[in-house]
Amino acid sequence: MKPLKCDYTGCPVIVYDEAGNRLCDTTVTYYDNKRLRIEIEDPLANLGASDACRLLILTKPTPCEYKGRIIQAGQRKLIVIFDGKESEKREDSRYTVRLPAFIESYICDDLIYPLHTPLAVEMINISKNGARLRMPEYALSIGDRFWMRVRINDAYKSVIAEVKNQTRADAEASEYGCRFLLCGNGGVCYEHKRVG
Repeated sequence: MKPLKCDYTGCPVIVYDEAGNRLCDTTVTYYDNKRLRIEIEDPLANLGASDACRLLILTKPTPCEYKGRIIQAGQRKLIVIFDGKESEKREDSRYTVRLPAFIESYICDDLIYPLHTPLAVEMINISKNGARLRMPEYALSIGDRFWMRVRINDAYKSVIAEVKNQTRADAEASEYGCRFLLCGNGGVCYEHKRVG
């Protein structure tokens, strides 16, 4: 697929090395559709000049994946992109991330119950339809619905999610597979009333 005729400027992007290890998640600061180049911020300086990489640009409605090569080093990185394709639409097409998140409210019978202290969690992978969270054992149960804020770059995005499965990660934590409850227009799928 050729790069889409849209402007990726401002889109979140996750950069991986060729082995699939996440190097950084940042934002596209410039997109040149004619030369097939993007510019990104690399605050941690994880990317070196001439490194091959893979990119996941989080466009709506479908993320796009590219292979890339870094042609300029420094805080700002210029990356040539090629071999683009729309990300798979399967629910199990997941991408490894490490994003801080906070559960702010539980939802029961379409009522929102705010927590006095938000529950800190870590998002460890994400797909178009959901995410996997790591948090203390027994913090959630299958079927629980909650309102969560996720930090992407320097901004927080809010989502409503439902726990679909749980696995024990280690002696202190569990991992929870969650499905996002979002409509195509970005709104929630049903009405809620806030309690408290």
